[in-house]
Amino acid sequence: MWKRACDTSFKCISEAKEYNQQRYDKTHMVPNFKEGDQVLVSKLNFDNLKGRKRMRDSFVGPFNIIKLIGKYTVEVRLTEEFSRKHPVFSVILVKPYFQEGEDRFPSRKKNYTPQDIVEVEYSPGFVKRSSRPGRSD
Repeated sequence: MWKRACDTSFKCISEAKEYNQQRYDKTHMVPNFKEGDQVLVSKLNFDNLKGRKRMRDSFVGPFNIIKLIGKYTVEVRLTEEFSRKHPVFSVILVKPYFQEGEDRFPSRKKNYTPQDIVEVEYSPGFVKRSSRPGRSD
């Protein structure tokens, strides 16, 4: 009885491992950062930022990658403002920086031109004042 229970539990655990591995492999991507790339760093580790917490950007930067430390860690060159922070971050806390005007999606069609945009004049019309039962205004 005990052996059968152990075998069944071992089988269930190995099936769960395989299933979870397949799900992970389906969506997981290995980060492809290189030295010299510009990245934004999550503000999670920065508590010296000014302003209201909820109004700040989620990421700060851009910073240049100095070197890659293993597969999942990068060292960045921090600006003077953040110089007291440790410059090594996990790739989970880093995302690539794209300059303004850089075409991130070259295959995307640009269907409209500024001449195609037409302003429509809006008038709310007559708004009926609501009345409560039993009251006369």
